[in-house]
Amino acid sequence: MHVVAGSRPANHDVWSVLCEPLEVCTRAARRFGASETLASRKEDRMPEQETIERAHEDAREGKSPSTQAGEFVREEMDHIREGKHGARSTKQAIAIGLSKARRSGVKLPASKRSSARTKRQAKRDLAKGRKRGRKTSRTRSRAVAGALRREGHAAASRSSLSRQARSSARRRSASQRSASATKAVRTKGAGGRSAAARKAARTRARHRS
Repeated sequence: MHVVAGSRPANHDVWSVLCEPLEVCTRAARRFGASETLASRKEDRMPEQETIERAHEDAREGKSPSTQAGEFVREEMDHIREGKHGARSTKQAIAIGLSKARRSGVKLPASKRSSARTKRQAKRDLAKGRKRGRKTSRTRSRAVAGALRREGHAAASRSSLSRQARSSARRRSASQRSASATKAVRTKGAGGRSAAARKAARTRARHRS
């Protein structure tokens, strides 16, 4: 598959951070009052080809399924910011993105600590991702799109994403954070590490001012 040159966003790793640990994401929809079952029912549209290509590029580079799924979460956030639809919360948007990722072939299992209902839905999404040419209900798709358009757009704001990232980090132990950072260093590459370092320096300077 051809990968569009320069298609990777500068803030690519933000989405993998939001999608780790996996148990945080698989609990996401439940925390706003539903499960991933609802999230998957709320999104039957196909992801953009560019998003699929970025996920495939991540796979070729040896990056984890959660990083690949992060591409679909990023797409959801972009759609919310562009006004294509809304979301009730950042967690709902993440859950929708994870469902789309699984249905697009990303081998992202539910966490061992997920509920039985979430695990069943993840298996269904993964099974649908292995099938090609599946049909979706136009009536349900229109209803889903209409419901999401009625939701607000604050879920993709900087403050909402920041709160979600901090909340995820607090639920991880120091060893888990260290292991994740070590793996990221291996897969990021020299250019990616340099860009991340520059971004971190800008963030520190902004907080000092």
